[in-house]
Amino acid sequence: MYSIVFFVFLYLCVKIQVTIELGKKENLKMAKIGYARVSSKQQNLDRQLKALEENGCKKIFKDVSSGKNLDRPGLDDLIDYVRENDVICITELDRLSRNNEDLTDLMLRIQNKGCSFEILNLPTFNDVTDRNLKRLLTNLILEIYKYQAESERKRIKERQRQGIELAKKRGRYKGRKPLYDRNDPKLVHAFSLSDQGYTYAEIESITGINRRTFQRYKKKYKI
Repeated sequence: MYSIVFFVFLYLCVKIQVTIELGKKENLKMAKIGYARVSSKQQNLDRQLKALEENGCKKIFKDVSSGKNLDRPGLDDLIDYVRENDVICITELDRLSRNNEDLTDLMLRIQNKGCSFEILNLPTFNDVTDRNLKRLLTNLILEIYKYQAESERKRIKERQRQGIELAKKRGRYKGRKPLYDRNDPKLVHAFSLSDQGYTYAEIESITGINRRTFQRYKKKYKI
C-alpha cells in the first residue's frame, strides 16, 4: 500500500516538474525583445518605443549612437540577454546597423542563438506556421532589402564622387568644413576628460562628440 502511494507521489512530482519546464520553454518561445536606436541626443526614441510596445515588446534595449559600427552598450546587452526562440523586434533594419557587413555578422550571431527577427516596416509572415519556412522567407526578404540598401549607398557615393570631381575641375570644391577647430570648447573639454582617464564611451556621453570623431581629432592634433 505504502509502495503504491510512494510511486503515485513520485509520478505526480515528475509530472509537475515536466509541466513547469514546458511552461518555462513556452514563455521563452513567446518572448519579444525590442531594440531602438537613434544617432544623436537631438533625436527622439519615442516613435520607435511606441511602435515596439504596441507590437508586444515587454523588454526594450536602447542606444543613442551611430549605426556605422557595432560598438554600442545597448546592443551588447541585447545580445547577452536574448535566449533561444526569442524574437528581436526593430522598427527598421538600419536601427541594427547601416553597414552591410556588420549587419550580416550581427544577424548571424543572433540567429546562431536560435532567435529570429521581426522588422516592423517589412513583411512578417505571421500567417506562416512552419518556423523553418518562416525564417527562410524572412531571411530572403532581409537579403533583398540589404542588397537594395547597399546598392543605393553605392549609387549615392558615386554621385558624390562625380560631383566633387566636377566641382574640383571648376575650382569650386573647398572640401567639407571641419566639425571642430582646435580651440573649440567642446573639443577642449573632451581632450581634458581623456587626459583624466575617461573612456571614449564616457566622453561621448558627456560631450556628445562621437567616439570615432574624437579619435580622429586626437590623431589629427597628435594628442
